[in-house]
Amino acid sequence: MPILKSTYSLSELSTQFGLTLVGDGGVLIDGVGTLESAGPTQITFLNNPSYRKQLSETRAGAVILREQDAADCPTRCLVAVDPYVAYARLAVLFDPRTGPEPGIHPSAVIAKSARLGKNVGIGPNVTLGEHCEIGDGCTIGPGSVLDAECRLDENCNLVANVTLGHGVSLGKRVIIHPGAVIGADGFGIAFAGDHWEKVPQLGSVVLGDDCEIGANTCIDRGAVGNTVLENDVRIDNLCQVAHNVHIGAHTAIAGATGIAGSTRIGRNCLLGGSVGVVGHLQIADRVSINGGSQVTRSILEPGAVWNGIVPSMPVKIWNRNLARLRKLDELARKVRALELKLGKTINAEK
Repeated sequence: MPILKSTYSLSELSTQFGLTLVGDGGVLIDGVGTLESAGPTQITFLNNPSYRKQLSETRAGAVILREQDAADCPTRCLVAVDPYVAYARLAVLFDPRTGPEPGIHPSAVIAKSARLGKNVGIGPNVTLGEHCEIGDGCTIGPGSVLDAECRLDENCNLVANVTLGHGVSLGKRVIIHPGAVIGADGFGIAFAGDHWEKVPQLGSVVLGDDCEIGANTCIDRGAVGNTVLENDVRIDNLCQVAHNVHIGAHTAIAGATGIAGSTRIGRNCLLGGSVGVVGHLQIADRVSINGGSQVTRSILEPGAVWNGIVPSMPVKIWNRNLARLRKLDELARKVRALELKLGKTINAEK
């Protein structure tokens, strides 16, 4: 399939996205690029001050930037309050990727009881189980498997090789990237003296509107009740969300993060990459947790920023510190003994 290209004048882009144009509005734009690499027919953006030094040398046809940066721009500008948000909205116009056309591939296996809405695209080797309901405009990509009683609201996109377990429910405009598994059994086992017994995972998974789930991420079904992601939750690749976790609206979670069972995360939270959160915790709204942190107790202060990382250091220094760390308990006992002795001496003098 040939790559589809669209061309827009700067005047059209300015009007469509409500941006202030500085310069010739007749210039045609057919793609996007970085400040460093963009050519005369491409548009770029400046958001992070760290890249400001590249602005004076850019060859881009136009730059999306803040008003205070416009005077230093050597080319046309589209002025925005938030350049990154403006770029995100505009760049959609130049995305060459197209989903499958509406229709059902002949290799798909669809249960007779499944119900499909209008303009649904079902790709090769898709399996839809009994009583699945697929909303209008949904796309289910190659190799995807939906167990019985899954429900997708309108305009969802399961890109490829996505697995939905029994009874998983997706809101509107949900995007799930390749290899993700939503609704597999949670890790529920009970030790019966000399062996493990499986605890039935009787809930499912409910995703709200506008959620996006990264490649090879796993979200487990609830043991009792559902695992829930509220509206507009964004989860990166290779994350693990355990059974009965509840994630509030507009929370974003970066790659390789793991969240243990029954933890509740508030709204508008940010979790960096490789964060570990133990189970049964409460995390308040608007909390930020820096990458690599290990969260072992609840965070109840809204808007708090947490960090639990030992920065890397030269190996010789690390080895010395580690040797001292092994003696930390011994050192603490000695300090405590000295404090007690000093306290007795002070009391005796009184």
